[in-house]
Amino acid sequence: MNRNRIDPKLLEILVCPVTKGPLRYLADQDELISDRAGLAYPIRDGIPIMLADEARPLNEIERAQAKAR
Repeated sequence: MNRNRIDPKLLEILVCPVTKGPLRYLADQDELISDRAGLAYPIRDGIPIMLADEARPLNEIERAQAKAR
């Protein structure tokens, strides 16, 4: 599967629009994760969609994994 990669410099400046906190890139799902907000923002055609309405909530397993970090 051909996934777009996010530019590391872009990831350094992007923040969660809800919490203004850091994001981490989940390459296998093409998502930016806000552990504080419990949201996953999609990346479509290489463009991060930084809208809370477009984000999916993290499930319990994903939240537990984030806490273990």
